[in-house]
Amino acid sequence: MTHTAFSSLPLLPALQDNLHGLGFARMTPIQARSLPLILEGRDLIAQAKTGSGKTAAFGLGVLQNLDVGRLAPQALVICPTRELADQVAQELRRLARLVPNVKVLTLCGGVAARPQAESLGRGVHVVVGTPGRIQDHLARGSLDLSALNTLVLDEADRMVDMGFHDDIVAIVSHCPTRRQTLLFSATYPDNIRKLSARFLRNPAEVKVEAQHDASRIEQIFYEIDERERLDAVVRLLAHFRPVSTLAFCNTKIRSHELVERLQSEGIRAQALNGDLEQRERDEILIQFANQSCAVLVATDVAARGLDIQDLGAVINVDITKDTEVHVHRIGRSGRGEQKGLALSLCSPDEMRWADLIERYQGAPLKWAGLRSLRPKSGRALQAPMTTLCIQGGKKDKLRPGDLLGALTGDAGLAFEQVGKIHITEFSAYVALDRQIAQQAFARISNCTIKGRRFRMRFLEEF
Repeated sequence: MTHTAFSSLPLLPALQDNLHGLGFARMTPIQARSLPLILEGRDLIAQAKTGSGKTAAFGLGVLQNLDVGRLAPQALVICPTRELADQVAQELRRLARLVPNVKVLTLCGGVAARPQAESLGRGVHVVVGTPGRIQDHLARGSLDLSALNTLVLDEADRMVDMGFHDDIVAIVSHCPTRRQTLLFSATYPDNIRKLSARFLRNPAEVKVEAQHDASRIEQIFYEIDERERLDAVVRLLAHFRPVSTLAFCNTKIRSHELVERLQSEGIRAQALNGDLEQRERDEILIQFANQSCAVLVATDVAARGLDIQDLGAVINVDITKDTEVHVHRIGRSGRGEQKGLALSLCSPDEMRWADLIERYQGAPLKWAGLRSLRPKSGRALQAPMTTLCIQGGKKDKLRPGDLLGALTGDAGLAFEQVGKIHITEFSAYVALDRQIAQQAFARISNCTIKGRRFRMRFLEEF
């Protein structure tokens, strides 16, 4: 037994058994350094990036502390975005699989508040949500935090950047003074120091360096003239042909310009920005996750909280002035055991920021010339799938098996022609092989699902 083995921790037998069943044997660095302190009941400031295993670190601490027999919110996890809140809630449910009757509820905007209030009325143990919606329920009186023993601020730096400082202060004023507070942040600027000094009591501090294994992420920098920046992105995509690419721009204007340029080349690209309604944002992310969108173009603000799996490449269309932001950007590639690819475009004016990245990483940057890039195929980079939206969801008791059965039965599709299925409260989204989707639509739209017909549409125009 080593000090990095989960079995070395004084966790509940049900949690240990579940970790064993999930194949979790050894802790990640952030887990090994923070979990013993969390289990001791210490307040904690932990500096770690998305994808480091931080959710399991605070999640196991939250679950260890629960009195399941008491049906009241005992833990509150505040996240900057709905996407991150959903991911955290899913991970908590997975970690709690063998602990009977643990109830985890997400409180986020973009969906009706009344069903959330009804769920709170029936009783929950753990609440995961975004600041605005949590505030709403506190104001309505539907959320009572008097039984709270654990407060988690996840990605605290992002929440403060997004203007949630006052919301967090207001929420904490509803929490009991005697509680454990855990603050997780990718960076630790002065505004987070002030926040932690206000909310935490004699906290332990843990920092895991935001570096990535160079052997897993291949980084290549390209010196460009400012006028050829958008053309350079097209050349990178034509040469490397990643199935899915996350492209970062420093401004919203640049992100829109790039999407227009890529779409003019026949490349399926979409922009993720703060102007979108929640439903539009959700649908764009679903399309990107199921390979219906080849390139997602985003600013750092719009991409906060995203944890995208199976990412082919990250392109830094603009170099960021913040070295830690650069590391977080490229760290979205090369997750798990996968190889990552990070491509950065750098104009003469941005060389000073590239030099900062080089010093921060402690290793020379790898440079290559745009003229060395050759298109791998004459065809435009197309997403292999397209997304079918079905006007029925969880409220209609639709399950993935129901959709798959209908599509491979009545609609006559092959199993291989159906991709990822994502079901929300009111809608279902199915990725279909782009080559057959349009021709098969008449059959698909006329098939019945659980004896009913639902309205259907593709999320893109053909």
